[in-house]
Amino acid sequence: MRVYTPMRASAKSFKACRTCACSSLRRASRAVTQHYERHFRGSGLRATQFTILATLAQTGPLSISELSAQLGLDRTTLSRNLRLIEDEGWIAPLGHDDQRVRKMTLTHKGIKKASAALVFWKRADRSVAPILRRFGLQSRPMVRAK
Repeated sequence: MRVYTPMRASAKSFKACRTCACSSLRRASRAVTQHYERHFRGSGLRATQFTILATLAQTGPLSISELSAQLGLDRTTLSRNLRLIEDEGWIAPLGHDDQRVRKMTLTHKGIKKASAALVFWKRADRSVAPILRRFGLQSRPMVRAK
């Protein structure tokens, strides 16, 4: 039998963690995602699914690697999400000369779905500023990967 004695690290040692950029941004990200998810209820889409459809609507067909880079997602996470929306018929693989490259494109059904969900996104986007301010962020963050 093992007996564990609860030990507490010195609170002073971890005081600087209160302002940790990583945990602060993750909390803000979760709050913003929850806000968008609430607004997407009734659209038949999740915020993550809308982001993929909207990206393809803006860029046209992209390989999974290109889409992964655009969205800042690892390929495994993206592939799982793509499979779900492909099963719905909203995206489809596009034929490519190189069989190793799998380009995805919006289907007619996907364009209709994304267009219908745009109203939900606009509502969410117009009302997100108070949540951003709560985390000390400007109302229109221009954070972009280069």
